[in-house]
Amino acid sequence: MHISQAFATRSPQGPEGPDTGRAFPRRPARGRAAAALTAAVALALVLSGCGGGGGSAPKSAGSKADVDRVEPLAAPPAPKLPVTVGSADGTKVTIASTDRIVPLTGSLSEIVFTLGFGKQVVARDITATFEQAEKLPVVTRAHDVSAESVLSLKPTIVLADTTTGPAEAIDQIRDAGIPLLVVEPAKELADVGRRIDTVAEALGVPSAGTELKERTESRIAAVSKSIPDHAGGKKPRVAFLYLRGSASVYLLGGAESGAGSLLEAAGAVDAGKESGLDKDFTAITSEALAKAAPDAILLMTKGFESVGGMDGLVKIPGIAETPAGMDRRIVTVDDGVLLNYGPRTDRVLAEIVEQLYAKGGTDQ
Repeated sequence: MHISQAFATRSPQGPEGPDTGRAFPRRPARGRAAAALTAAVALALVLSGCGGGGGSAPKSAGSKADVDRVEPLAAPPAPKLPVTVGSADGTKVTIASTDRIVPLTGSLSEIVFTLGFGKQVVARDITATFEQAEKLPVVTRAHDVSAESVLSLKPTIVLADTTTGPAEAIDQIRDAGIPLLVVEPAKELADVGRRIDTVAEALGVPSAGTELKERTESRIAAVSKSIPDHAGGKKPRVAFLYLRGSASVYLLGGAESGAGSLLEAAGAVDAGKESGLDKDFTAITSEALAKAAPDAILLMTKGFESVGGMDGLVKIPGIAETPAGMDRRIVTVDDGVLLNYGPRTDRVLAEIVEQLYAKGGTDQ
C-alpha cells in the first residue's frame, strides 16, 4: 500500500511501506525516518511490489468501511481566495483556485477530502488508499512524482510535503506556473492540528480547518480516555516492526520511526526507543529484540501478510524468544493509514488500543 517513495523519497507512512499510508514517507519523510526506510521500501517495492505473502491479520477495530473511508465535514464553507501562504521550502505561494487539486501524499489527500474538497481532487499519490480516492489517476511511480502526469491534469494547486520527490519534478511543476505548496510532514500526534491548519489556509477555508482540527483532537482525546488501567502500573512494551518478507526487509523501529507518539498515546512504551535505538529503523537482530523485550508487536497489515502471518513472523530470528513472540501477541493496522497523522488518526489509535488491550492479546 504505501511505503514511501521508492528509491529515494519517503519513509514509513503508508500502504507501500511504512508511510506507510503514509505505508512509507518520502525523504526526508518524517525527519530521519524517511531516509532509512526509503532504501528498504524501495527494495521491497522493486523485489516484491506492495503485495504480501499468505497469512491473515487480526481483525481491526471498527468496520472495514470505517477504516477505508474518510469522513468529510458536514457543511464546509466556500473558499475565500486568492490567498498567499508560506511554503515549507521557503517560498511564498498564491492560490487563486481550488477547482483542480492534486495532493501528492496520502496524508494530504485525507485532509483535503475531509475538508470537503473531494470533488475537486483530480489525482492521487499511490499512498492515498481510502475509498473515495481509489478511482483517481495515480501520478506517482514507486512514490516518485511524475511531473508530466501532474501537468497533464491541469491542476490549479498542488500540495506536497518535504518528503515528496524527486526535486526535479517539483521544480518542473512550479516552472509550469502551477501553485505548489510544500507542507512540513507529520512526525507525531502533536503535528496533526498544524497540518490541518496549513492545508485549510491554502484552500481558503481556515474556519473549516479549525473545525476539523477540533473534531480530530476531541476524538483522539476520547480514545485516550478508553485506555484501561495498567495492571500493577506497568505499561506494555510494544515494538514497531517494518517487514517486507519477499524482499527480506526486516526492520525494528526506534525513536524516529514515527510510531512512538501513537504507542505512547495508547498507554504503551515504544520498546525500540526505550531500548536505546535513537534512529528511525535498524535491522532486526536477536540481540536487538532481546534488549527491546516487547510484550506486543505493532505491524503494518501488508508487512504481517508478507512474512506468512503469525507462523512466519515467529520464524524471524529472535521474535519467538520475546514475550510478544511467546504469547503470539500482535497489533496490525493498515499500511495506508498507520503513520498518516491526520483526520483518521483517532481510528488508528482506537485500533491499537482495542487490539493491545484485548483479553488475552491478539493471539493468532
